[in-house]
Amino acid sequence: MSNEFETADFEEFDSKEKVEEATEVIEDKLWVKLEKVGNKISFAKDLLALYRYLLDKSVGWQRKTVVVAALIYFIVPIDAIPDLAPLFGYMDDLGVIMATLKFLGHELIPYYD
Repeated sequence: MSNEFETADFEEFDSKEKVEEATEVIEDKLWVKLEKVGNKISFAKDLLALYRYLLDKSVGWQRKTVVVAALIYFIVPIDAIPDLAPLFGYMDDLGVIMATLKFLGHELIPYYD
């Protein structure tokens, strides 16, 4: 895990401040991960829509907690199926992202360009 996630307490996103703190870490790490794997995954556009949703000040922090958790799961290299596994390495990440998209539904449509 990255140091930012080890040193910060992100086990529970129970306040607006914790969500904002996690958003700052995501802003730093998401682009690095997308540069590495963006051409290998089919859901990069969905990640960008979730990121735009996360940055929207009109979205309540409670709704953003789901997005924060999903994006952290994508960014952190330690997960259910290691990202280095050929063909299947990003299947669990895809599952988490798709579940988040399903949960948020039509709210995300304006965040796709």
